[in-house]
This record gives sequence, C-alpha cells and structure tokens, in this order.
Amino acid sequence: MQKTTSRTILYLTVFSLAMGYLESAVVVYLRRIYYPEGFDFPLKAIEPGIGLTEILREAATLIMLAGAGILTGRTRTEKFGFFIFCFAVWDIFYYLFLKLLLGWPESSLTWDILFLIPVTWVGPVIGPVINSLTMIALALLISHFTDRSISTRISVHEWLLLIAGSLAMILAYTWDYMKFMLGKYEVSDFFSLTRHKEMLDTATGYVPSGFPWWLYVMGELLLLAAMVLFAKRNVRVA
Repeated sequence: MQKTTSRTILYLTVFSLAMGYLESAVVVYLRRIYYPEGFDFPLKAIEPGIGLTEILREAATLIMLAGAGILTGRTRTEKFGFFIFCFAVWDIFYYLFLKLLLGWPESSLTWDILFLIPVTWVGPVIGPVINSLTMIALALLISHFTDRSISTRISVHEWLLLIAGSLAMILAYTWDYMKFMLGKYEVSDFFSLTRHKEMLDTATGYVPSGFPWWLYVMGELLLLAAMVLFAKRNVRVA
C-alpha cells in the first residue's frame, strides 16, 4: 500500500476513533437519564421529541462518516471503501469506549439496540463487530488494488453479492423486533399516524427472544464471497 494511502487511512482511523468516542459519550448521557440502574430490555419510553432527535443524530453520523470517505477517496470505489472503513472503525471503538466508560457490554453476546432507521435493529454486540471487521478488510482490499490500478471497480456480480449480504444482515437484525411487532399489528398499521403513539408504547415492551444466526451467517458468507471474487479478479488484472 502506497505511503500516501497509508497516511490517509491513519487520518481516517483517528477521525473515526474520535467519532466513536463522541457516539459513546452521547449514549452515556442517555443511559444516565433513562437507564440509571443500567441498560437492559424492555426499553424505556422516551419523549417523541427526544426519539426524533436520536434518529436524526444517527442520520447525521452517517452523513459525516460518508463525507470523510467522499473527501478522501481517489475514485468512487475508494470513496465507498473509505466510508465503510470509517463506519467500521467508529463502530468498534464505540463499543470499546462504552466498555471503558460504563463497563458495558458485559460480554460479546450482550444484546444492544444497533440502529433505529427505519425500524429498531437489535442483536448481540459480536454481530456488528464481525461486520465491522469485514468492512475494514474490504476497504483495505479496495485501496490496495486502487494503488495498483486507479481503474479498480467493483463488478456488477460483486455488487449483487454485497447488496444481498447486506440485506440479509439487516433482516437478521430486525427479524426478532419485527416478529414481535407484527404479532400485534398489521403491516398497514406502521404507516398509520393515528396508531403511532400506541405502537411506540407497545414497542417499549419488547424483549429480545432470539437471534437468527442462520440468516446472519448467510449474509456474512455472501459478503465474503463478494470480497473473494473482487480480490481474485483484480489479482488477475494487475
């Protein structure tokens, strides 16, 4: 990997580490307010305004991480690679800082709320950490081959595998929550403003009952398959 690329990755790592601390600090404040006895399920009800603020904060975080990738990548492919690199480093350090600040999570299998867009994502902490390591590996592969050829691209077949794997992951993280909610409401209810408050109250009773590891593993294998194809194809081209 070229010296300039290594320096860029170092700067992005420092930026993402700082973002991880910022994220963990916000969670420390929220848990002090809503979970003074320690975070656990079922979820506590929060004011609609705070809930919307939290969703917008998550969206803003993604925009900032994507912005770092867009500003530093030499090509569209590398911009994407640097974005997922920043996201992955941010996510890993988020959990490391929470462990230092709160002594949480207790183990790699501790359940966490991972995301709120478009619905609640939940899963054991080890899940997103493995995803993050996979993203770092893909990002480094992209930069390695971009150093050797600026025309490096992800092929259509590789994109299809990446998208399929990502969708499988999203489904795995939302599976248990949606099974809980769909056991009480129809799909049309999710688009009903009149039932919004009632559904929020119901969601606070959600307690994870199981994680679809089979779906998670399938998604991870699809991502790894895309990476192998990408690496083999670019090795032949170089």
